[in-house]
Amino acid sequence: MKGMANMMKQAQKLQSKMLQMQEELAQRTVEASAGGGMVKVVVNGKQQIVSVQIEKEVVDPEDVEMLQDLVQAAVNDALARSQEMVNAEMSKLTGGLSIPGLT
Repeated sequence: MKGMANMMKQAQKLQSKMLQMQEELAQRTVEASAGGGMVKVVVNGKQQIVSVQIEKEVVDPEDVEMLQDLVQAAVNDALARSQEMVNAEMSKLTGGLSIPGLT
């Protein structure tokens, strides 16, 4: 029984640390760009887009598809970087253990 109580305490500590880490990650951001920096996207650790910056030189009414592709590439890269940041922090917290549902 003592072992089970100890495990529960450890689980509660881990949960508390995870909540704190999630709050911290929500404040951290990563940036990605496409088209040589013509489109920049900033994403936070909650996988939310914080900002999108598009240089006016890349806005061409005759080639909307190119702009769409650049925005999509920048967003996907920023989201991937954000997920990498979250996974790295989660790995520190769990000691490298892969715990289903946590990442």
